[in-house]
Amino acid sequence: MAKLKNIVKQLSEKDYKAIYDSLIESNAEKSAYLLKSLRERQLSENKVMTELEVNANAYYTLRSRLNLKIEEYLMQQLESPRTDVLRKVANITEILFTKKKTISVATLKKLEKELIDYDLANELTIIYKSLKKLNIHSPDYFQYSQLYNRHVAYMLALDKAEDLLADYFKKYGNFLFSNDEVEKLGLGLLLKELTNVSKLYESHRLYVYKSCMYVFHQLFVDADEANKEGGEPIEDIFAKVQKIFDSYNLDAIYYHLNLVFEFLKLEYYNHYKVYRQAEKFFEEVNDAAGNLLSNYSTYTFPAQFLISKLERNMRMGTEAELYEENENLFIDYEPDTQDVPRHTIYVTYRSLACHYAGKHDEAAKFLNNLLNEVSLKKYPLTYLEIKSVLALQYVLLKDFELFNQLSNSIQRQIRLLGKDECENIQLFLKILKIVTSEAKKEKEKKIVPIVPKLAAQQVKYFAPTMLVKFDDALIKKLIEFTEVSED
Repeated sequence: MAKLKNIVKQLSEKDYKAIYDSLIESNAEKSAYLLKSLRERQLSENKVMTELEVNANAYYTLRSRLNLKIEEYLMQQLESPRTDVLRKVANITEILFTKKKTISVATLKKLEKELIDYDLANELTIIYKSLKKLNIHSPDYFQYSQLYNRHVAYMLALDKAEDLLADYFKKYGNFLFSNDEVEKLGLGLLLKELTNVSKLYESHRLYVYKSCMYVFHQLFVDADEANKEGGEPIEDIFAKVQKIFDSYNLDAIYYHLNLVFEFLKLEYYNHYKVYRQAEKFFEEVNDAAGNLLSNYSTYTFPAQFLISKLERNMRMGTEAELYEENENLFIDYEPDTQDVPRHTIYVTYRSLACHYAGKHDEAAKFLNNLLNEVSLKKYPLTYLEIKSVLALQYVLLKDFELFNQLSNSIQRQIRLLGKDECENIQLFLKILKIVTSEAKKEKEKKIVPIVPKLAAQQVKYFAPTMLVKFDDALIKKLIEFTEVSED
C-alpha cells in the first residue's frame, strides 16, 4: 500500500477534493473513507479493514479500485491540454485559408513549440508541411523542408521501433517455450536492429523503447549479448528513464509505460535475488496485473510476472493464498487464445493456484481446457510440461486410469524428443510412478532422494513442473491418497 499512500499524499488539495467528491457522489463511501484515511490518518491496513468491516480480499479489491479511480482522474488531467493542442492542429487548414500570412506563421510557430514539448512527431510534420507552403518564396523554405523531411524520417523511425518491440516480445514467447537457439539468435538480431535505429536520432522516446528491450534481454535472454549492444548499467537506465518520464509528465505513452518499468524493476531485483528491494515494486505491479497482462504485450512480456509471482509466493510459503486473490485480480482480464504463450502461462498459473488451494478437480479442468483451446504441438517441451502437471492432478484425484493413459503418452513423446531434453519431466514422472505403483512399502523412502534432484534441474524453457513444490506435505498427501485407493 506504500506507493498508493504516497500518491494520495502528493495529490494537490484541488485534485484530492475532486476525487473525494466524485467518490461520494457515486456512492463509493468505503473508497472515499480509504482515500481520506490514506491522506489524513496514519492507520495500519488491519485497522482500516476493521473500521471498514471488510476482509483482506475485499480490502484488496477496494484498494485496487481506488488506485484505478485516481489513475483515471490524473489521466483526464493529462489529456485536457494535449487534446487542446491536437484540436488546434486539426484546424490548421482553416487557419491557412482564412488568416493573414503573419498570423498563420505565428500560430504555427506557437503550435510547433507546444508539439515539441509533447514530442508529437506526427503532428509536427503537419506543422512543417504548412510552414513550407507559407514560405515557398522565402529563404526559410529550405529550412522548413529539411525539418519536414527530418520529422517524416523520425516518425518512420518511431514506427519501426514500435514494430521491432512488438516483434521481439512475440518471438520471446516462442523462445521461452522452446529454448531454441535459432529463436535466441533472432531476438539478438532484433535488439541489434533497434539499437541501430535508436542511434539515428537524439531521441528520448527511442531511448525508452530501446531500454524496454535491452533490460528484458539482459535479464531473460543473454546478458553478454545485451552488454555488447549497450553496456549501460540497468540501474542507470532506470534512473535516466525516470528522469525522462518526469520531464515529459504530460506524455500519455510515458504515463502508461511507467508500469512497464515498475515491472522491469521488480524483475531486475528478482533476478539478482534482492527480494527486499523487489517487494517495493511488487504491490504496484500486482494491483495492475490484469491490465498489464491485457494491454502491454507489445512493450514487454507481461506473462513473466505470473511466473515470478508464483515463485515469490512459493518462496514465502503463501502459495495457498493465490486462489482467493485471483478471483479479483483477473476480474477484467479477457483471455486471448491466439497469443499462445501468454494464454498458456496464464492458464497454467490459474491451475497451479487451484492446486495449492487443494482444488485439484478445478486445476485439471483448467489444463484440459487449455489443451482443447490451443495447439501446443509447435512447442513439444511445453506440451509435455502441461501434461505432466495434469498427470499430477489425476493422481491427486485418484483417477489412475487417466493418469496411466497420460503418463504412457508422455513417455512415448520423451522417447521421440530424447531423454536429455527433459530430465526434469522424467524425474517428475518418476515420482508419480512410484506413488501409483502397486508396491505399498517404502514409497516415501524412494521418493525423497528424487526431490532434490528435480529441484536442482536448470531448466531454461517454461517449466510448470518446476513450479510444483514437492514438500513433505505433498508427498504424504500423494502416498495417503494412493494407499487409501489401493486398500
